[in-house]
Amino acid sequence: MNNNFDISQISKGIQLGIKEGTVSVPNLLLKYYKKLNLSEVEVMMIIHILSFKEKDHKDFPTLEEIQFRMSVSPDQVIYFMQKMMKDGILNIDDQIDPVSGMQSERYNLEALNEKLIDCYVDDILMSDSDELDHNKIESQDESNLFSVFEKEFARPLSPMELETISGWIDQDQYKEELILAALKEAVFAGKVHFRYIDRILLDWSRNRVFTAQQAKDYSQRFRGAR
Repeated sequence: MNNNFDISQISKGIQLGIKEGTVSVPNLLLKYYKKLNLSEVEVMMIIHILSFKEKDHKDFPTLEEIQFRMSVSPDQVIYFMQKMMKDGILNIDDQIDPVSGMQSERYNLEALNEKLIDCYVDDILMSDSDELDHNKIESQDESNLFSVFEKEFARPLSPMELETISGWIDQDQYKEELILAALKEAVFAGKVHFRYIDRILLDWSRNRVFTAQQAKDYSQRFRGAR
């Protein structure tokens, strides 16, 4: 009997919770509030302001109403409210009801939204800049690699040879240091041609040789075993 009563009460509580619904909290606020130097208390106050507006249709809840829902003192609510206004996070606007003509006030979070958008755009630009820098470095490394090969071959590389080097880097994912080590090995063997270098790289890959030092150790063991 008691179990049925408990289940009934839980069910009623869940139904009431569903009827209350949820509050839309911008994900950017949760993502960037630390970057804006907002404290958890300030974020919670902003969420309550959103809740009053969305669920209670109150554009300007009193400080007492906000404090009643929080675990901070009235003085703290006043302090953080003034701080957010000073920091340009929160504004208070005057508004006039078009029907009654009565004047009232409302909290305005547009400045906060603009700051959050700026943070989001900065992240995108930073990501693009990092990608461009990375691609630039890779392009420079590849160009330097071409120059080394041309010096060892004592001639300009053909388009097919340039494509082969690019394939080693982009498709086979060989490190530049490993490609240079294979070139050095080919020069040492007196077989300076791309087919031989490709065989060296393939052999190293099969034997889990991924760095120049590993290639050096492997070659020394190979020569010692002959």
